[in-house]
Amino acid sequence: MAERPIFVPTSEHEGYVKRVDFEIPWASGFAEVQKQKNIRALHRAAEQAGYAPLMEISSKSDVKAGRHLSAFHLQVAFEGDSIPLENAFQGSKVFEGGGPFVDLYRVEPREAKRDPRLKESGPLVGFRFNGKDFPLQPTTVFYDWLYLRALFPHREWLMKRITVDVEYAGFTDIEFNPAKSINCQAKSCALFVVLMREHKLEFYMQTPEVFVNMIAQHTHDPGPHETYLKQPRLKIA
Repeated sequence: MAERPIFVPTSEHEGYVKRVDFEIPWASGFAEVQKQKNIRALHRAAEQAGYAPLMEISSKSDVKAGRHLSAFHLQVAFEGDSIPLENAFQGSKVFEGGGPFVDLYRVEPREAKRDPRLKESGPLVGFRFNGKDFPLQPTTVFYDWLYLRALFPHREWLMKRITVDVEYAGFTDIEFNPAKSINCQAKSCALFVVLMREHKLEFYMQTPEVFVNMIAQHTHDPGPHETYLKQPRLKIA
């Protein structure tokens, strides 16, 4: 068994995103067939609790839009070009002992994520991207900014795919383990839906300062291993 969350868009007033955890049977292993089993188990559990349909946001998604919304696929505008979102996130980390390691912007995304300097440079103290500094609080604010920046040019097309063609109740990322990680592309996608639905995305994305300030005003930020509004765990047999 394993505990995994779904992320449900709510509203700005309610803290943007509700997280609901489910305990599900877990198929161990790295094979794609095992990942698919886990996705189906999580989606079935959520459906029994009234959350359906869901979109998996990862390279393992069975929906094309879900695969394209993964951090390894999305591109962030940078210096007249674009770089993978994952590279922008990893290369922008600032530690007590070093960083940002901007050379990571131009390597393969998985190489950027595994660079030893990210573990050898002391505690994380913030982020610096394109000359702008981002804080560690609210939790996930820099990752959310990058994710929404990547989606912004395609916002109308994406909203049609995930709220009109099929009205998704929430989003998942089967690789995300809240006991080990903080940032989650499925949560960032739910945030995108809220801001688009409330016609606030353009305002939020004016500048990094506006984005950070607005998120700080409306986010319930309970701690480093919780994301926005966390609901009680639901155990599904």
